[in-house]
Amino acid sequence: MDLRDEIKLAGCCGYYCGLCPRYQSKAKSRCPGCKMLSLTITCKISACCAKRGFDTCAECNDFPCEKNNPETFQWDDFVTRKVCIPNLERIREVGLETWLAEQVERRVMLEHLLAHYDDGRSRSFYCRATTLMPVELIEEAVNETEKRADSKSKASMLKELIQKLALEANIDLKLRKKPKRSGKSRT
Repeated sequence: MDLRDEIKLAGCCGYYCGLCPRYQSKAKSRCPGCKMLSLTITCKISACCAKRGFDTCAECNDFPCEKNNPETFQWDDFVTRKVCIPNLERIREVGLETWLAEQVERRVMLEHLLAHYDDGRSRSFYCRATTLMPVELIEEAVNETEKRADSKSKASMLKELIQKLALEANIDLKLRKKPKRSGKSRT
């Protein structure tokens, strides 16, 4: 593992870009990771880290702050933010290099799933699963799928097994969307 390359995939917020559906895309619009787009995107967390010379918020004495407070930084967009604060806490606990090695293991699993079990509609699901679940549970689902499924039904069986194991482990794989405001009431 080349730490310099992996640090580029460590989002300041604690999200690992290597597990993002846009990073894993094969399209021309593929995202190279938040730090590679730092000049073209507006992210308060990334701007703050860059200003202070940090790789992640885990280095900051003010963490968590209003920018990444779990109360305000709770809604998902196309990726889950459920792991950001726990990831930053993990970085503080074990160090950035160890955390990155753990994330690389997740990315390798994700890339295996995409190479062997993608039915064309699974990328976002597999990204969330590898982001939120222990790799061992996903490996368990892959092994069970290989024992029981023929090649045509492997993708659907794997997704079902991952969902089942996530549910048993009390892991919610759904994105948390900000509730829409109700329309203006007429008086």
